[in-house]
Amino acid sequence: MIKFTLTLFFLLNINLLAGCSDTSDVKNQNINKENSKLNTSTVKTKNISDLSVMDMDRKEVKLSDYKGKVLMIVNVASKCGYTKQYKGLEEIYKKYKDRGFEILAFPCNDFGGQEPGSNDEIRTFCESKYNVTFPLFDKIAVLGENKSPLYQRLTENSDPAGDIGWNFEKFIIDKNGDTAARFKSKVEPESEEIVSVIEEKISL
Repeated sequence: MIKFTLTLFFLLNINLLAGCSDTSDVKNQNINKENSKLNTSTVKTKNISDLSVMDMDRKEVKLSDYKGKVLMIVNVASKCGYTKQYKGLEEIYKKYKDRGFEILAFPCNDFGGQEPGSNDEIRTFCESKYNVTFPLFDKIAVLGENKSPLYQRLTENSDPAGDIGWNFEKFIIDKNGDTAARFKSKVEPESEEIVSVIEEKISL
């Protein structure tokens, strides 16, 4: 009887310990999930180098690959009053690309349904209409619950902060991957206001 009682006590303690271990593992998994969410969306930093995006062929592109270059990140659309800015974007790209400047263009359909096309249709439009040679990326959302992690980072940590107002807003990123400036849609890509920032950051 004593032997049976000791055996039962031993088994109960093993089960109790196992239960504690399982609970701890679940808690750790939940913590890791929350940390993962924080790292991709609500991190309070101007730096974007830890993020990745998808190109038009839906291949992953690490933004850390652009460290050492000055970037302009812009949300674009094919049927917008500002669509003609593609011409100015291409002009400054050709002017500064050999000095370490890149334009990363992200098609977006959040404003008036002005970018309804597929990636292939967008690419064909940009190349045939405006002879675009800078990189175009996968169509994304810049507003709402589906806002891309990149645009969460840009809009929450820029000066001024806040949601994108319309197509063709522009962010300048310095060589370290930090957001350096933000320009509204109406500011032309080749304007002195933007060019002066590009030249300043390239020279550093």
